[in-house]
Amino acid sequence: MSDIVYLGIDLGTSRTSIVTSTGFRETVWSYVGYPKDHVARNKKFGGRDIIYGKEALEGRMALDLYRPMAGSAAKQKGATDDAKRKLAVKHLLEHVVDLAKIPKGATVYAMIGAPAEASVEGKATILEAAKDCIDSVIICSEPYAVAYGHDFIDNTLVIDIGAGTTDLCRLHGTMPKPEDQRTHEIAGDFIDQELARLLKEAKWRKENAGTLNERWVSDAAGEPVACQFSINMIRSFKEKFSSVSKNMDRAMVEMPVAGKPQKFDITSIVYGACYTIVPPTVADLEDLIASYDPEFQEQMRNNILLGGGGSLIKGLGLAIEEALSEYGGGKVTTDEEPQFAGANGALKFALGMPEEFWQEFKNTRSAHG
Repeated sequence: MSDIVYLGIDLGTSRTSIVTSTGFRETVWSYVGYPKDHVARNKKFGGRDIIYGKEALEGRMALDLYRPMAGSAAKQKGATDDAKRKLAVKHLLEHVVDLAKIPKGATVYAMIGAPAEASVEGKATILEAAKDCIDSVIICSEPYAVAYGHDFIDNTLVIDIGAGTTDLCRLHGTMPKPEDQRTHEIAGDFIDQELARLLKEAKWRKENAGTLNERWVSDAAGEPVACQFSINMIRSFKEKFSSVSKNMDRAMVEMPVAGKPQKFDITSIVYGACYTIVPPTVADLEDLIASYDPEFQEQMRNNILLGGGGSLIKGLGLAIEEALSEYGGGKVTTDEEPQFAGANGALKFALGMPEEFWQEFKNTRSAHG
């Protein structure tokens, strides 16, 4: 009998993380790119047909670039997956499995996280993508995986904030049912879009004109300024400065105006964009609490686990606690390793899964090289 290697995979909109029973762990940007022509393929990318992760993002001008999980049926309600998206998902999944350098001939079992309310079609896309690189796949709820990794499985509420969705799950010592889970799409990508919208609509006035400290600051009495930015610049601003703390650090960025770099203070704009995640998340939390057994509601509201890349927004746990105060309060614990929380939990879940379950979901695949 061949050796078994277990994988825990968080197939994310922005980043994909993998941890294995052999001790391997890695996080990659969830980008897949295909060279636009033979010059790009042979000269720029050294003859490679597929480019992944950060390299794909940085080389995007010469690539047909995909962020395959963004807007996919697994991440967005009502979405469908066309052939190109399915192929990109397949290549992304095969890439992260290949990175793990699994010994030839090993049997590969993987637990892959999906949003709490992922559609049947979305799960089918993931299963189809895995058939040539994984022997058996089980798909689990992403927030449940986060909780399972910390043994937070009894009277606990989990919030898992990704780029495409915010997933919530109510845990009470058993596998969660559909009524225990909620998903909304106010997450990392929405914050990017909101930040871009606020920058476009902002009015500005200049401070310290003619000095080295010259900068534009947001002011309702100011004037529009045609600052230029891309969505990737927006994401970099968010990742560096994201905060919902009332005492957040000043967010100073550089954006061109008519091609000339200018300094902008976007502190209040970043705060406003990031705070959009709080009201819908608190509404879903309160819904999950209010529909739970009243004897255990207080325990649940004081046992909230916050994970996912969105948990890196400074002050988010405290902001959620403050918003919950009008509903009776709450206590939020933020995961210390959010990028690996889902993958860690998925691996732990996989290791405890009986062999007969893996046999039930067995794939037929070519030998893993």
